[in-house]
Amino acid sequence: MTARKLLIAQNIDDSYVEKVQKIIPDWTIVTGKDKEIWQKEAPDAEIIAGWKKGMEKYTLDRENAPLKWVQTWSAGVNNLPLDRLSSENIQLTSANGVHAFPISETIFALMLGLTRKIHTYVRNQQSKTWDHSNLKLEIHGKTLGILGTGAIGRETAKIAKAFGMKVLGMRHSGKPEQYIDRMYTSEELHDLLPECDYVVVTLPLTKETNRMLGKKEFQLMKNTAFFINIGRGDIVVEEDLIQALNTGEIAGAGLDVFEKEPLDDNSPLWNMENVIITPHTAGSTEYYDQRVIEDIFIPNLKDYLDNKSLSINAVDYNKGY
Repeated sequence: MTARKLLIAQNIDDSYVEKVQKIIPDWTIVTGKDKEIWQKEAPDAEIIAGWKKGMEKYTLDRENAPLKWVQTWSAGVNNLPLDRLSSENIQLTSANGVHAFPISETIFALMLGLTRKIHTYVRNQQSKTWDHSNLKLEIHGKTLGILGTGAIGRETAKIAKAFGMKVLGMRHSGKPEQYIDRMYTSEELHDLLPECDYVVVTLPLTKETNRMLGKKEFQLMKNTAFFINIGRGDIVVEEDLIQALNTGEIAGAGLDVFEKEPLDDNSPLWNMENVIITPHTAGSTEYYDQRVIEDIFIPNLKDYLDNKSLSINAVDYNKGY
């Protein structure tokens, strides 16, 4: 009888492989993110951890493929063939929650950097310019609006309370959340935006959130407001954001995600004095693999072996997250 196979399409430390092997001692476990490895192993894999673009050719397009469960290595699942996975009744779990600490730290790095003009001083340092640069703003006591109150949004709200901030949140259901003073539904977005000194996007990209923030939304924000996006670039109409920054409709932006990545060399965002750019690295952390394997994958694997529903980060195909 052929051994059941787990493909982890990532380069992970052997110690994590050993922990997984203890739970499935009779399974074959193959690891590696290089295409030469996973395209050979994917057709026989019952579980794939770390979906790669093009994998459907080696799994979903094949008759009688044994694939039953996909664990992503990312929180977002918008780049996966969701319709195909759903139609084949393949269980899908995400890495949602892995990023809560590093991304919330990045959010505050961007907020504080813009508020206390750290980006301006870094530029001044490069030209050996000793200049006050009209520094005056502080973050304490301001109002923070968080669009998307999952694990990242909750951790951001928690940190905001240390700065005495008023925290407004937006989620589809409008359900209350700890550390958030008032929750809005997505239909109430236009009521939330004018209240905020900082607007932070932590939403997943879905049909509903695609191009959610454009000209009208930026006009509704305070002209003193800072905009932070660590969600997905396509949630924002980038052209309208650039216009809002150019015309002073908003004060500045901290951006980790963009409509096209890498950001095009000729994008005006690169040269804007009131913009801080990070290259989609907000979720990077030394603990990434550990959290995916130990906090999400292994508990779900135990449930999978017991024929139970996967309880951690199960993706709802109808919602897209």
